[in-house]
Amino acid sequence: MNRDLSLLIGILVALLAVLLLGVFHSTLALDPGQRLASLALERLPESGVSNPVTAVLLNYRAYDTLLELAVLLAALLGIWSLGPARPGFQPAGPALAAMVDWVVPLAILTGGYLLWVGGHAPGGAFQAGALLGAAGVILRLAGNAGAGLPSEAWQRWLIVLGAGVFSLIGLLLALTGYGFLSYPPGQAKWLILLIETAATIAIGVTLAAAYVGGRPQMAQPPRSPLAPMADPEAKR
Repeated sequence: MNRDLSLLIGILVALLAVLLLGVFHSTLALDPGQRLASLALERLPESGVSNPVTAVLLNYRAYDTLLELAVLLAALLGIWSLGPARPGFQPAGPALAAMVDWVVPLAILTGGYLLWVGGHAPGGAFQAGALLGAAGVILRLAGNAGAGLPSEAWQRWLIVLGAGVFSLIGLLLALTGYGFLSYPPGQAKWLILLIETAATIAIGVTLAAAYVGGRPQMAQPPRSPLAPMADPEAKR
């Protein structure tokens, strides 16, 4: 790169910096108006939940949450496209196995609690789904190669459950005249709970499957003792 071109690029970068500083200064000088927090709290009774965080995630900016579920789905599909997963870890010893028998059910139970309480207290689908995913990680570390997940066919249905239910409810609301993801006031609570339940399952399965690190292998059915033996000559 010659000297004149470097000088031109430096001048353009400096002008861009001055322009951005001017925009930033003019933005600070404007009247900020009403804060978003106060607007969110003002409309909270219409959201269907009493937890402002859940109201923001599932009502005020439901589009963003739907796209976040789509990102998780795309990430897992990318992992599966890399090929089969590596073998699992060694089976757990007696002490670790006993701990897993206690920790995994507690994680699932706590996840269900966080899902339910998210409507009026800290919690919700992402926290609950993260606990379900952590339960799968613990099982994988303890020697369960599939992280406690169902078959590949069921995994495919479950990982699209969150975005699928979210989109389906939005389309049904749009067709009935409320607008996409614009909940009727009397049904907002239960629609949000349905969406969060589906999202919790999808997030948990997605995170656990992502930790496995590859496409799940189809289980081979046990060979029947009555099945005919292959002809050795056919292999030659």
